[in-house]
Amino acid sequence: MTPSRILITGGAAGIGLAIAREAAAAGHDVVVIDRAAAPVGTSIQADLSDPASTARALEEALAGGPITRIVNNVGAVFPHPVEEQTLDEVDAAFALNLRCAIQCTQALLPGMREARFGRIVNMASRAALGKELRSAYAATKAGLIGLTRVWALELGADGITANAIGPGPIATELFEKANPPGHPRTQAIVDAVPVRRVGTPEDVAHAAAFFLDERSGFVTGQTLYVCGGMTVGVAPL
Repeated sequence: MTPSRILITGGAAGIGLAIAREAAAAGHDVVVIDRAAAPVGTSIQADLSDPASTARALEEALAGGPITRIVNNVGAVFPHPVEEQTLDEVDAAFALNLRCAIQCTQALLPGMREARFGRIVNMASRAALGKELRSAYAATKAGLIGLTRVWALELGADGITANAIGPGPIATELFEKANPPGHPRTQAIVDAVPVRRVGTPEDVAHAAAFFLDERSGFVTGQTLYVCGGMTVGVAPL
């Protein structure tokens, strides 16, 4: 993969951090925007749920030059049954999981278009196919898949690809907060994975590296489920 500048939102921990580490190992100039300090690359701390804070962070990131690769990774779950899902949680999920991806991608597009090259990776979720207790989360992650398909059509002529990754159960702090270890529901998730294990952040980072590679220019508008086989029989062909 030819080195370039890459932006990863929510890259201070979990899947985002694994992607940042793999990108740095490949020689990329990694920029991470997160509310916490990132241990890899240039760390810019911001509240990505707030448009003004996000705009300031993007301005700082782009001060170092154009960024032609982005991973829209930041997100939050808010697990509740539909009757208990508050409208504030719906708004928060939209702001962080969906609006942020649009805002960040818009900011980077001029540099991508000038370079006639760009790689956009949106972190969706297997939950976009349907999962109980995930009304706000699944709606926004399904929205990311929709954005991916639209952007693939709009940006392909400029040498810019857009793809999505739909992780299944991945051993991160976010997953364990929503699915406490030892809980019967959590064990049921593990038992339902055909490969009989929970995924790792590195599993997802490997998939992201493929989409980010300059050799992947003929792959766009796709969603890759990194789920240990959980979507077999669920996702359409």
